[in-house]
Order: sequence, then structure tokens, then C-alpha cells
Amino acid sequence: MELTKNQAVLDWIDQQVALTKPDQVIWIDGSEAQLEQLRQEACATGEMYKLNQEKLPGCYLHRSDPTDVARVESRTFICCKKQEDAGPTNNWMDPQEMYAKLHKLYDGSMKGRTMYVIPYCMSVVGSPFAKYGIELTDSIYVVLNMAIMTRMGAEVVPYLDENFIKGLHARANLDPEERYIVQFPEDNVIMSINSGYGGNVLQGKKCFALRIASNLGRQEGWLAEHMLILGIQNPQGEVRYVTGAFPSACGKTNLAMLIPPEGYQKNGWKCWCVGDDIAWLRVGADGRLWAVNPEKGFFGVAPGTNAKSNPNALATTHQGTIFTNVALNLEDDTVWWEKLTPNPPQHALDWKGNPWSPDTATGPAAHPNSRFTAPAENCPCISPEFNNPNGVPISAIIFGGRRAKTAPLVYQSRDWQHGVFVGSVMASEKTAAAEGTVGETRRDPMAMLPFCGYHMGDYWQHWLDMEKAIANPPKIFNVNWFRTDDQGNFIWPGFSENLRVVEWILKRCFDEVGARETEIGYLPNVEDINLDGVDVDRETLASLLSVDRDLWREEAKQIRAFYAQFGDKLPQTLEKELEGLEARLQD
Repeated sequence: MELTKNQAVLDWIDQQVALTKPDQVIWIDGSEAQLEQLRQEACATGEMYKLNQEKLPGCYLHRSDPTDVARVESRTFICCKKQEDAGPTNNWMDPQEMYAKLHKLYDGSMKGRTMYVIPYCMSVVGSPFAKYGIELTDSIYVVLNMAIMTRMGAEVVPYLDENFIKGLHARANLDPEERYIVQFPEDNVIMSINSGYGGNVLQGKKCFALRIASNLGRQEGWLAEHMLILGIQNPQGEVRYVTGAFPSACGKTNLAMLIPPEGYQKNGWKCWCVGDDIAWLRVGADGRLWAVNPEKGFFGVAPGTNAKSNPNALATTHQGTIFTNVALNLEDDTVWWEKLTPNPPQHALDWKGNPWSPDTATGPAAHPNSRFTAPAENCPCISPEFNNPNGVPISAIIFGGRRAKTAPLVYQSRDWQHGVFVGSVMASEKTAAAEGTVGETRRDPMAMLPFCGYHMGDYWQHWLDMEKAIANPPKIFNVNWFRTDDQGNFIWPGFSENLRVVEWILKRCFDEVGARETEIGYLPNVEDINLDGVDVDRETLASLLSVDRDLWREEAKQIRAFYAQFGDKLPQTLEKELEGLEARLQD
């Protein structure tokens, strides 16, 4: 039964039905009864597996096709009328050509299958931040994940108007050569086909909340960013909020769910997670930048998540979670992945469904990019402001990545313009979350390289232009938890101890501590980072806060080479920032 009489919505759905030719069409109302029916159906067909309900209530396991286990940047397109508007960092095709190509692939792709109509909202329904969309899909897996990740169902329908974001997904035959994840920013349309992996088919996530939304933000004067949102409560009871941009699997979720070190806890410090992946930022009436997490759940990387590395993330997965491409522990019908526990199960099925034991294994039990989709409300440290329709005020923006030698533990930009420069040249090692060689370093501006829905040069200019609208802008910082010694060991302990750095950042935002000026920005005085109760001495900290001029001269050369691809779209402001860095390094 249709949930709306909105003719624009119904006409568009009718067109997609005529194209894909499903046997039936079901509207998703978001009710628990309907979702439970779909879970049972998915288990009956083998699409999902019901786990031990005593140990993991409401939890299920899903396996994607072995050729379909990560985002495919090479098959992801931004299709706008002019190629120059997509820029050199996005794949582009003429919209009409892409529509024609996709229509052939979608034609009859849902024969013998059911089309599900998912009305959904990014952000809190009715919020000034909220944007609305519909995803049409033939995958129950997508429906059930969207129910975790977004506000969806009947409550969204009254808000659908002619500006809704149109999304079509079909599994088709999962042919990797015909796999496409396509955004048409000028039409507010998303189309994905021949994939069942979450990052490619949960369209509310990267497709809508970043690629489409970043373009909407440029038009409407706000920012859609690949950022966590974290609240830090000090012993006086004040909560101050930061956002942070980190490439996938580089510690973003760990920081988002930060647990204060024991000494800090005793003194009354608390950390509150507002979001672990995406932030939408708008200028508030008070001239500050305010942020919401447009999502309702977490889509986290499983391997490496454990009771020590991220107990909050692990606790979040213990109820109502869908696990994808992890191992099935046959000993108690639960899940397992590398580093979950010190001792792997003796009897398991690996992520492909094959028998696996540690004694005979030739590969990992869980795929390196295996995932969990978990309700945010499960998180022990979820912020009381999580559902605040107005968001939270941001004091600091933190950029970060993995740099073994170059970047110090933390530094502050000179001003907003310099902060945009710092964000634009972020570099990090590649991870299993993206295609390519693991360990290879690449530039990933604002952690948005795969997610910016338009020309990166125009995106930087939009960031620069935002300064005029923000009367009280956040201060901008860069962190690097991943400095290593000559043996490749991490020098900074990371995890909970990162609060020591965030404390300094927030003190800088409120002019509560000084800093020393260097060639690259403002660095902490060694005595201003609290080392009580941590196994790091002042000498080690001093080395973590050092600037190696030779390495930075090489860095400047690499930045110049990176910038060259943007031609005359590179904002002159950033060119001048680079020239300033080069000059300071020559002095």
C-alpha cells in the first residue's frame, strides 16, 4: 500500500517500476512488525543468518559476494553537465550517456524480485538540518540496514516534497565490471547497481549525506563533512564539542567514542559521542558553527575493534546489529574477527562461509573491511544531544591522518584560511576500506577525496567563503597519533590518552593556554600537555612535538605537485598559504 498521495513521488516510483519490472512493490513503513517479517524472510533465503539471541539479541550475520566487499572508487561517478564541475579527483561521465548506460543495466533487473520503497530522513525528522529521500531497492539487507542507519518509514512521508533525493538500487547480477555508484548532483539522483556492499548501496550514507549533501551545502551555505562529533565534559560540567576528519579506519570511531584515562575519570571528565562518521554544519543564530550527525547508526569496521581498543564500539554491537563479512563462531553461534579476542575460535566459518580454524587457516577469518551496522542509541557514551534537532556548537575542527614521521602529535592553524590549507593537504596511509595498496600514502583533503560531490577546488573555496558567514569560527587543528620510532613502533599510546591532546586543543579554543609559533603553525609547550599517569616522558613528548624542516621541505614539494592538478581552480588563498610555508621553511 502506498504511504503517500504526492504525485511527484508516485510518478517517479512508477517510472522506476516500469524500468526494473519487479514482481511486487512494498512500501517500508518502519514498523517493527514489518521489519521482523523481513528479517525472517532474509533468514529463510540465506541472505542473513540469525545469531545466538541470548548473547546477541536482535543480531544477524550477512555475507556479501566475495567480489563486493568495499567501496569501489573506480566505479563511483559524479555526473554533472560540465566535466570541469566534477574536477580531477572524481570520475565523470556525461549525465545523458550515464543515464543511457544505466537504463540498459536496470531494465528488467528486478524481475522475480520485490522492490522496497524506503522513505528516509537524514538528521532528525523536522530538524532545520533535515533532508529527505527515497531509496528503491530489491535488497532486504539494504532495508534492514537503512532502518538502523536512518530515520525511516511512515514518519518521513509527510515531509517529502518535490525536492526529495531520488535513489535507485538494484543488485542485478553483481557483475563487478558493470558495477556503478553514480551521483547526479544537478538532479539530486543516486543510482547504484551490481553491488550489495553497504558503502555502495546504503545510499543515505556516503552517496546522500556526503556526495549529494556537499553540493547542496555549497548551494545553501553549509558544510557536509566526513567528520566525527565529540563532546568533552570537564570537571566543572561544561561540555565543549569538536569535529574531526580522519580517513576511513584511521581511528575516527575510536576518537568519537573516547573513554577518558582513569585519572581523568576520577577527576570528573566525560566524553560524549554525537557522531562517528558524518557531520552537517550550519551557522547558528549566535554566529557559531553548529553540527548534527545526520545518521542514526554506526557503520563501523569490525577487525581491530575489541574490549581494549574501543569498548564503547564493541558494546554498541551487542544488540540489534547486522554484521557483514565477519566470521561465524560455531562454538556458540556468535561472531568473531581478528583481534576481537586473543584466542580465536577453533571451529568457525570464515567470511566466505567456509570452515575455518586457526590451526589450518590460510587467510583471515573476517574480511579486513568487514563491518557492523549498529544502532547509535546502544552506545554507552551516546550524547544526550544526539537527537537535538538544532545540533551542538563546535569549538574546534580537528584534521588527522597516519604519518609515520612528518606531522607532529598536534598543531594549530594560524587562522581559518591556514586551517583550510591544513585540511586540504591531509595525507594518510591507505586502509582496507578503500581499493588500492594497503599502506600506500595518499592525499585525502578533509578526508573527503572519495566523497566530495563536486570540484575539490570549488570545495576548498566554499570552505574559505564560509569564514565570512561565521562570526565566531571554530579553531582548526591537525593531529597525528601515528608517529613511529625507527623500529616502526607507535610512540604515542593513543586511544584514551588522546584526550590529553584534545584537552590542550580545547584550552586553546578558550584562550586558556599558550603555544609556540613554528613554521607549520602553533605547537604546544611541552609542559602544557598533561602527562600524569601516562608512560610518556617529557623528552619523548618533545620529539613528538618537533618539526623536521627537511621532511617538511619535501612535504611542501609534494603539496605543490598535488595542487598542480587543480590548475586555475586552486584558490589563490591556498597558493599563498603554500608559498608562506615554503618561505618559512627556507628562513
